[in-house]
Amino acid sequence: MGQDQTKQQIEKGLQLYQSNQTEKALQVWLRVLEKSTDPAGRFRVLGCLITAHSEMGRYKDMLKFAVVQIDTARELEDPDYLTESYLNLARSNEKLCEFQKTISYCKTCLNMQGTTMSLQLNGQVSLSMGNAYLGLSVFQKALECFEKALRYAHNNDDKMLECRVCCSLGNFYTHLKDYEKALFFPCKAAELVNDYGKGWSLKYRAMSQFYMAVAYRKLGRLSDAMECCEESMKIALQHGDRPLQAQCLLCFADIHRSRGDVQTAFPRYDSSMSIMTEIGNRLGQIQGLLGVTKCWMIQKELDKALESLEKAHELAEVLGNKLGLLKIHCLCEGIYRNKGQQRELRHHVVKFHEYVEEMELYCGMCGESIGDKNHQLQALPCSHVFHLKCLQTNGTRGCPNCRRASVKPGFV
Repeated sequence: MGQDQTKQQIEKGLQLYQSNQTEKALQVWLRVLEKSTDPAGRFRVLGCLITAHSEMGRYKDMLKFAVVQIDTARELEDPDYLTESYLNLARSNEKLCEFQKTISYCKTCLNMQGTTMSLQLNGQVSLSMGNAYLGLSVFQKALECFEKALRYAHNNDDKMLECRVCCSLGNFYTHLKDYEKALFFPCKAAELVNDYGKGWSLKYRAMSQFYMAVAYRKLGRLSDAMECCEESMKIALQHGDRPLQAQCLLCFADIHRSRGDVQTAFPRYDSSMSIMTEIGNRLGQIQGLLGVTKCWMIQKELDKALESLEKAHELAEVLGNKLGLLKIHCLCEGIYRNKGQQRELRHHVVKFHEYVEEMELYCGMCGESIGDKNHQLQALPCSHVFHLKCLQTNGTRGCPNCRRASVKPGFV
């Protein structure tokens, strides 16, 4: 299959894919991959296969095609192709929650400075790296990456990238419990979809609605949360987007739990975690297990709650997800306090405070924990985060956290 024929077949696959005939599109692209003699065409078709498998939640297949694409890029001996293929490798690992590998591949992309493609892709690389740092609960670096990605989006007038970054920032502030900002950013993403997204994939609308739903639930606006989540789920079902379906089911379960309806919540958690397990989203599984734990606690089934926490702990340790581990120790603390088991209680209190210190989850001005309550937060230019009220009350000459880190231990 020559260059022209390869191009025609790739376009045919894209048309099928855009009309939701996904399996037919995949067959066309796989045939191109098998028969084409044009390396550039093979590279492009691999990009289509990577995107399609990502959206279907087939992350192991996504990774497989990303590895083949790297080999094709090396065959082409073009740094632009190589940069793009390393980004796809980073994204594949991000989806599989292999966050250290994601960061490593992103750094490889950023080191390929000077290529035309790297200048266009640096924003996407920064976003992927930010998501990985967030998965590892390294909040300062995550925020630095998201802000960098946002600058690239503004400089290149890339509204799609801006939309994706806003959703990630919504997720970031949800973790830190500044729910006003957690809602602001996905609302901004939804505005971008309304203003510029006429020709965009509906996944951008679905994504913004999902993160709005999460923030609304946290703010106690459960009817708004349900409405946004239903819209997101509708699009996810239309497009066979399994990852988003799993996230929406998790959000539905959380909404029902917030209403005290644990009997409706349990099957939603089960369905969500079944898809999360199938696609390899271990971070989602941890969130699901934490939700199930809270349901068992509502029902005073403390031993069953501890079983769920044990499974969540195993996953969080493997992933290096420190915030997940902190939440697990916090819930264990509540359970053992209830059981009156002092030795276990002390262990979890100590571990909880260790993770607060390690993640710098405290305000450097008042010393109170960040993420303990719904507080408005403000980041300084160094990306360290403080309570907004502390900055307004006390002001600051530079960052207290950075000043503390710069003091040499020998002089303390």
